[in-house]
Amino acid sequence: MRAADAQSGLTALAIAGTNVVLVGWDMAEAAIRTQKVLGFALERRRHSDGEVTWMPGMKTFEAVEPDPAPGVLVSSYWHPLQTFQWSDYSVSPQQTYTYRLVARCGQPTALTDGPTATMTVTTERTDLGRHAVFFNRGSVASQEYARRFQNLKPSAIGPPAFNWLSRGLVEGLESFIAEAGANTELYGAFFEFKNGRIHSAIKAAKQRGAKIKILYDGDSQLAGNEAALQGSGITSLTRARTKSGRFAHNKFLILRRNGVSEEVWTGSTNLSENGIFGHSNNAHLLRDPAIAEKYYQYWLVLESDVTKKPTAQAVTAFGPIPPVPWTDDVVAVFSPQLDRAALDWYAALAGEADRALFMTFAFGMDSRFVSVYDQTDDVLRFALMEKKGNGSTFKKQAAEVDRIRRRPNTVISVGNKVQLNNFDRWLTEIDRIVDEAHVLYVHTKYMLIDPLGPDPIVVIGSANFSAASTDTNDENMLVIKGDDQVADIYLGEFMRLFSHYAFRESLQFKDNSTPAAALKRKYLIDNAGWIDGHKPSASYFRSGNDRFLRRLYFSGQ
Repeated sequence: MRAADAQSGLTALAIAGTNVVLVGWDMAEAAIRTQKVLGFALERRRHSDGEVTWMPGMKTFEAVEPDPAPGVLVSSYWHPLQTFQWSDYSVSPQQTYTYRLVARCGQPTALTDGPTATMTVTTERTDLGRHAVFFNRGSVASQEYARRFQNLKPSAIGPPAFNWLSRGLVEGLESFIAEAGANTELYGAFFEFKNGRIHSAIKAAKQRGAKIKILYDGDSQLAGNEAALQGSGITSLTRARTKSGRFAHNKFLILRRNGVSEEVWTGSTNLSENGIFGHSNNAHLLRDPAIAEKYYQYWLVLESDVTKKPTAQAVTAFGPIPPVPWTDDVVAVFSPQLDRAALDWYAALAGEADRALFMTFAFGMDSRFVSVYDQTDDVLRFALMEKKGNGSTFKKQAAEVDRIRRRPNTVISVGNKVQLNNFDRWLTEIDRIVDEAHVLYVHTKYMLIDPLGPDPIVVIGSANFSAASTDTNDENMLVIKGDDQVADIYLGEFMRLFSHYAFRESLQFKDNSTPAAALKRKYLIDNAGWIDGHKPSASYFRSGNDRFLRRLYFSGQ
């Protein structure tokens, strides 16, 4: 849901997902300077109980609070937000909130209220009906986790930590499995199938009379999957896929009733402790019999456990990718395929973005997308990455990422935790919940094309937007067109993690490495010159940079 307001020269837009409300705003440069606007305060009123709170930040005015305690949040009313975009990550699904945005003017020790804009939104339900979208919190490396759980591993805390990190994802899968009973069937394919809670849910469904068959990766994950299944009581329901091209990398589960496919659960989430609770992941439940049946036919191909080429031949026979003509609002794409037409299609869609592109990359950026991002124009392009590259060509890939991120309209964030020095005000953060973790931060695989436009496109699934994910691995993706609710949810979640890791990465930039620079970055700027940034390319009102484009885009202009 979206709500906008414009009052006395202040324009604002609120975009509500399920667990995130993203707010963007704008005000004329001359008005900010004339009225001495030192930032903006954001107040939230929760309609369910009338609670009113000012959204918090971490930076303070030195004249007001020179020595805040590490990790302590401060009110945006007294220490306003010196930005044109903010997100509320503490909302709940299907709740109504009113946000009041207030320009705070004058001097740090004597702030007064300026123009105000007000927006009322109701957050989306997790379950929208046809679609249901789940995101874990994916931020064990966070100040909030450190505050809540004293930076201990979840295994030392127990259910409160695991529940906070899951954020409804594992519970959503358990509820999905709970639908299975007499006259129903569950067919799944998973890279990692190691979670005891899901094993128990599968066992209970079998006891209710459901027919169940689960395939799991029999290559790199064979030993781990088999070890986890020991004693689960469901080993007879599972089988290793041993002849995939490289990885049997799917993560999906199909529900059929009376021999008819009804629903499919998919996404990026491996069923392991780290996948569900550690790094960022998503799941997408689609209630669409036609799409679910395509997944079932694909599962039957995987069950035959033939090698890459005959699997690709069978998958390619499902129909052309991209579809011609493209008439369906949801398209399922399966791998491996005989060529890389699917990857070319994703790159073509990304290249057609009119205003904004948002993508996650777990293990580097394919050259097709480097070409898309390597353009200077008025399209705002975001990339959220686990790492800049992978394997023997890491240095080359990292150099490409560092080059394209210098484009004024390209913004890239790489997963990281806060690295402390003697001048920081941050709490220590952990970066993993298990000792052996191949992925620490970003594992999602999705792309958003013009999510605030009239015809948004969302691409989600298990594939890493790479060549191997197209012509070698077992993978699945959904291409969803024209659904504002789905786009709003994914956009809020993208910006939640993007902002989270962009902040962490900024603490390591070379201009923040000296005591003077570190101390300068601690504090809010005490005059309206904050809009100019610390260098010309960081000015909110100088065209040809990402801050300029972000101010316009997220305020709905």
